[in-house]
Amino acid sequence: MSIPHWQHSYQALGSRFTSRAKPEPASSPEWMGWNEVLAEHLHWPQDLRKTEEALAAFAGQTNLEGTSPSASVYAGHQFGEYNPQLGDGRAILLGEWTLSPSEQYDIQLKGAGQTPYSRGGDGKSPVGPVVREYLVSEAMHHLGVPTTRALAAIATGDRVFRNTFEPGAVMVRVAKSHLRFGSIQYFAMTRDGDGLRELVDYAAERHFSEITGAKSAESTAAKAEVLLEETVKRIASVVAHWQSLGFVHGVMNTDNMLLSGETIDYGPCAFVDTFKADAMFSAIDSRGRYRLSNQPGIAHWNTSVLASCLLKILNPSEDRAVAYAQSVIDEFPRWYTDAYKIRIAAKLGLDSFRPEDTELHDGFLKILEEDQLDLSLAYRWLTHQALKDSGQTPIGDLFTPSGGLLDWLSAWERRRASNKAESQETSGRMHKANPVVIPRNHHVAAAIADAEAQDYEYLQAAFERWRNPFDWQDNDRLWAASPTPTERVTRTFCGT
Repeated sequence: MSIPHWQHSYQALGSRFTSRAKPEPASSPEWMGWNEVLAEHLHWPQDLRKTEEALAAFAGQTNLEGTSPSASVYAGHQFGEYNPQLGDGRAILLGEWTLSPSEQYDIQLKGAGQTPYSRGGDGKSPVGPVVREYLVSEAMHHLGVPTTRALAAIATGDRVFRNTFEPGAVMVRVAKSHLRFGSIQYFAMTRDGDGLRELVDYAAERHFSEITGAKSAESTAAKAEVLLEETVKRIASVVAHWQSLGFVHGVMNTDNMLLSGETIDYGPCAFVDTFKADAMFSAIDSRGRYRLSNQPGIAHWNTSVLASCLLKILNPSEDRAVAYAQSVIDEFPRWYTDAYKIRIAAKLGLDSFRPEDTELHDGFLKILEEDQLDLSLAYRWLTHQALKDSGQTPIGDLFTPSGGLLDWLSAWERRRASNKAESQETSGRMHKANPVVIPRNHHVAAAIADAEAQDYEYLQAAFERWRNPFDWQDNDRLWAASPTPTERVTRTFCGT
């Protein structure tokens, strides 16, 4: 591995793509959270690991050597309505932290102040959204979901005004890149193609160079084909993963879909506790556009928008471009379904997902909804039925199966008996597919409430517990339990 260093390759594309931005200095910053495991992965300099120097740099008080702060422009469909110019309104990119030619990460300050794309906003963030993203994005990573990550969370000591004055914060976000569907949309739809070829070349080479091959040998059209197909596959896969965990993103606008396929923007997100197919939490999603059951369809629609923006690049012949793009988008349902079935087969302890297993799994979810049972605990209870070790875990204290679920269990056991794989193998896959703990909404809310009062102990405890989601630990009667009626969170907020 080469020595880690900063690059600014996206900024080098020119002023059509990014604008200079400067973080606003925080008045009295303090650490809320520091991710040493991620710092180690990034080979982050030792003198910038939770030091006063790092705190000052991330809080906008000093410049971090080698960085060149900027904000990126993009567009996007927000709740189905096209906005021709959005951009990083409260996020400032420090640069690309480069470990090798094939491994580089955007390091971004979220909530660091106004940028040229703030559209009248203050560019800052309250503590709540920073704590939520810091905790949930890292929990998602340890659950195996492709996601942006969080290196640090910092309280600024300043107040920001939303409905009332709230304490402010900054998060240090890490991503393979922040290139969005909306980045493509901006150059295709707002600038009528000006800059689109350069962006497609850049995105394909950054994320899919192992497929595009030698950079100079591939045409932009070939790179556009790779970009479209691989992005659609990744989005289908990541949304299948969300669905299997009961994760509700809450704001699946096209500007919140990354070309890398990573999950981004954890503002109004939440995990389902008691299962409900149409679960929704986001306070700004009044019509339920992004409810749980809608997520695969919305992802399909978003990818079709991406495809339409690449038509002029894909082929000089409009008919051929449309035919190719349509052929890719038409594959989304199959790619999604295949990915989802693989995950559900693992969660049910099956050797594969057979056609008749659809009825089995649909019946399972129907019982959970009708009998108001906890999704994660139900899957974990099923895991211990397969492992025959329930008595060695707290699951019996946390989950009581309904009569309907016990009746369903017989059908599941008969199906399991027909597995061609060894029982130990499929049970092992269940253990790795069904977490003991997820970042439950009431724990996130508790961490936010404490952090707003400058108490970060609960935040740190949650952060540490969610790093190992698949094994039981001490005190899991707290962390794994469903919320009580008074703890239940029904609405989440993005903080903009």
